[in-house]
Amino acid sequence: MLQSEDSFRYTIERDLRPLAQYKRNLKISNCISLNKSNNQTKNASLSADETDNLRIILAAGGTGGHIYPAIAITDDLKTLNPNAQLLFIGLPTGMESTAGFQILKSFKPDIVIGTGGFVSFPIRLAAGLRGIKLTIQEHSSVPGIANRVLSLFAYKVFVAFNSTVDCFWQKSKCVVCGNPVRLSLRQYASKAVGRRHFFSNAVVGKGDGKVVLILGGSLGANALNVAILHLYSEMLNERKDLFLIWQTGVLAFDEMESLVKFHPQLYIAPFLHWMDLAYAAADLIVSRAGAMTCSEILAAGKPCILIPSPNVAEGHQFHNACLMAGSRLCMNYCIGPPDAPPSCNGVFADNEGLTTEMSERALKIAKPDASVEIAKHILSLVNFSSTQG
Repeated sequence: MLQSEDSFRYTIERDLRPLAQYKRNLKISNCISLNKSNNQTKNASLSADETDNLRIILAAGGTGGHIYPAIAITDDLKTLNPNAQLLFIGLPTGMESTAGFQILKSFKPDIVIGTGGFVSFPIRLAAGLRGIKLTIQEHSSVPGIANRVLSLFAYKVFVAFNSTVDCFWQKSKCVVCGNPVRLSLRQYASKAVGRRHFFSNAVVGKGDGKVVLILGGSLGANALNVAILHLYSEMLNERKDLFLIWQTGVLAFDEMESLVKFHPQLYIAPFLHWMDLAYAAADLIVSRAGAMTCSEILAAGKPCILIPSPNVAEGHQFHNACLMAGSRLCMNYCIGPPDAPPSCNGVFADNEGLTTEMSERALKIAKPDASVEIAKHILSLVNFSSTQG
């Protein structure tokens, strides 16, 4: 596993906490492999009084960019249809297509929703081959080959960008909805509350400081971490009103933490579970250009500097960054290793007007209700009324 299962499970359960009243109808399968499929297929089975309810499988995994859209869609599906039976499949150590067939046979879903990641491919392929209704949520500006192929089996393909429609062979299946954003990020926290979560009152004090949020994605970004490591001390020493919230990623955290000195203006963590508070606290975001991160930045209405990863397949992050830059939604984007990211000091000193303008533009373009629209489409596909008990 590249990502700590405990980290993702904590985050999933935290983001699904508002759905606690529906707990008996929500099942989370955290690992489905051939070796474990018999036990987990049994756990996924429905009791007699549950078989008349809508049954949905959500398949996602690998990174937060795949899991968080599924969480967002789950939030709104349960709001619109509280009696729906949901099986959330993710965080595997491995999964074979035979395990996917076994789960489909046992759970008998009315529809399968895939939001990407290596977990979702076998279960979606199995659904397509068995004639079970399948939907795809494509969050990147340019889809990968897996989603293009699976779209041939899909009833609907939910995309975030108008330009993405042209990437699919059957364009009539595409619905432009935007990317689904987690409920916790749609319930806006105040800047003051966000800052108090990461820094003591004595440090943030008057509230006139600037907070930079550094995100390398849930897995971290080594080049970005190294660049920030070289700059953080200089940045904080030059400006006493500058604060850094730095998500290093799980793999890099121990090394980064051992190399930085304690500083009251620095908050460093392997993984940020409370992203709503992190976005609320930030004045500027320095980030990789994952599609879901870009969508969350838009929903938060924050100016950003994007550094697309050169290691992501098919150049997804490069295309995402170009879209954001072309729409004047980010200050800058760097191609290749970020050996010298733009100085945050210069950004704040020279571009106060620009940061305000970018925030306003981001909020206008953001589609925070994308998950609601997707959930309604899914319910209409299986002919279940949102008011049906």
